[in-house]
Formats: sequence, structure tokens, C-alpha cells
Amino acid sequence: MNRRSLLAAVALGLLVGTAMPTFAQSEGAQATASYTQAADSYSFPLGDIEITALSDGTVPQDLYKLLTGTSQSEVDGLLDRSFLANPVEASINVYLLRAGDRRILVDTGSGSLFGPGFGGKLRDSLARIGVKPQDITDILITHVHTDHTGGLVENGKPAFANATVHVGAPDIDFFLDPANAQRTGYDRRYFDEAEKTVGVLAKAGKVKTFADNETVLPGIVANLHPGHTPGTAFFTVSDKGQSIVFVGDIVHVESVQFPKPTITIVYDVKPDQAAAVREKVFPDFAKTRQLIAAPHLQFPGVGHIRAEGNGSYSWHPVEYRNRAGAARQ
Repeated sequence: MNRRSLLAAVALGLLVGTAMPTFAQSEGAQATASYTQAADSYSFPLGDIEITALSDGTVPQDLYKLLTGTSQSEVDGLLDRSFLANPVEASINVYLLRAGDRRILVDTGSGSLFGPGFGGKLRDSLARIGVKPQDITDILITHVHTDHTGGLVENGKPAFANATVHVGAPDIDFFLDPANAQRTGYDRRYFDEAEKTVGVLAKAGKVKTFADNETVLPGIVANLHPGHTPGTAFFTVSDKGQSIVFVGDIVHVESVQFPKPTITIVYDVKPDQAAAVREKVFPDFAKTRQLIAAPHLQFPGVGHIRAEGNGSYSWHPVEYRNRAGAARQ
């Protein structure tokens, strides 16, 4: 199967229609779990900045169809180590930064583009913490994929009327030119959806592009790491000697791609480059104990990477805190 056919076959692969994993079993019968979750958030300080992870919901992923550079048996083995089985649930995490008079979103989730019941909870999550769409001043887009830009629009119009949208220039150049679908074999639907999301904002004069190593806002530096998309960006936010890096889709499945960073996913425009990014930055993040935030790791998707040797890594979420009192510095 060629790349174009493979991408078409998994165009809706993130939203698989298979039965969900079994969470409990009784003798001779299976019991299935049903979940109804409220809007969710988790806040923590970074210097004088308050960062809030917001849930846009979760979606099931059939890793047998989506992961490349691996085998079904290897995937099963890696998942089993984490007490999981295929398909797995992926979070769609969005992050809000309250910095002075700015209200900054990192990505916007999927909006309505995945259909009812799959993502699209950002507005409810914002409302739960008392933030209105018109309060948002800036939006940092890690890359132009539907589950990061779908929330930019509502009924074909900008969902955050007062916000400037910051996007890596290579992603704008790539996704807003549909001829690149034919040229590269990358699924045309990503270009069509980009036109409905960042394209709407670009026509409204709301998009500001950036290059590599550019300060996009005070205390926020963008670095381009092409591979997953041509303009995939990390945003490093620093304040009072502390920092966090918003890494976008550097990793989709923590149980698989931390222990095996060479395993890729069909959403990568250039899989080899995407794997090379992990192999380059994971050692540095582990060595420096850098705090990172990732949109598809289990909510809130914030934590640290530890090197385990032989090119293998593990993920360690931040300490959960739900009480009054100052954070430990």
C-alpha cells in the first residue's frame, strides 16, 4: 500500500469504531465501562504565570493502523507493560497561560471537526474556569493539524474574536497550498481542513507567522522542529528562572514512543525527521530535567522525561495537587 492509500485508509483512524478496551471481567462474561466526564482543568504556577491544562476530550486510537516502523506484536508488548491494550485513548490537551494582561492558548483542540462526542470540549473547559472566548488575546499553534486548530472556528467564523494566532511560517505555506497534497502524497483532507480553520483566520488578518528561534511574545520563544509537519513548533515559556516547553505532537503514545522513539505515526509528514526530533531532544530534556507539556499524553500531559538507557525513555507526570497552599518551589 502506498503512502497516499495508507493515509486515506486511516483518515479517520484516530476515531476508530472498534469496541473499547475491557476494564472488568466476570466469569464467563465481559463488563464494559461507560464514562461521562465533565469539563476538566488543572492549574499550576510557573513564576508569575498561571498555566492551566484544559481538556478538549479524548479519542480512541487504533495503533495497529496508525503506528509505523513497528509490528503488532511489538505494540502489544509495549502496551502490556503499561497495563493497556489496543485501541488506546488519546487526550486532546490545550493549555491556557495567564501572564499579566494576556490570556494565551496553546492550541485549540478539535472543535467540531471530529464529530459529536470526540473532542470539542475546550469552550466548556474554559467556561468552567471563568474564561470567555473574547478574553483570549493570543493563540500559539504548535502545528496545523485538525486536532490543534479545529477550535479556532465556530460556524465558520473565528471562535476567539480578539486573539492573534501565531503559527510557524512553514506550516502556513504548506497547508494553505492544496497543491502540496498532490506533490507530497499527504492526505488532502488536512489541506481542506486547514482552509476551514487557519485559513479563515488568515483571511481575517488574524494570523501572524514566525520563524525558527523567534520571540513570539514576551518570555515565549518558538523553535521549529520539522518532521511531524514542516512547521511544527516548540514554545519555551520562561519566567522567574523557571521554564516549560510545549512540544506539540513530538509524541503521541507514551507507552510506545518513549521506550521506542523510532516508532512513528501515519500523521507524520516526514516520519524519519519526526523520529530524529525525538532522538535529538529526548536526551536533552532528560538531562536538564526540563518540564514539558504534550497535547496527546494522558491529561494534563505535563511532566518530565527520564533516560532509561539504550535509547529508551520513560514519562513521569507532574505531582497532582488539589488543595489550598503555596506550591513547593
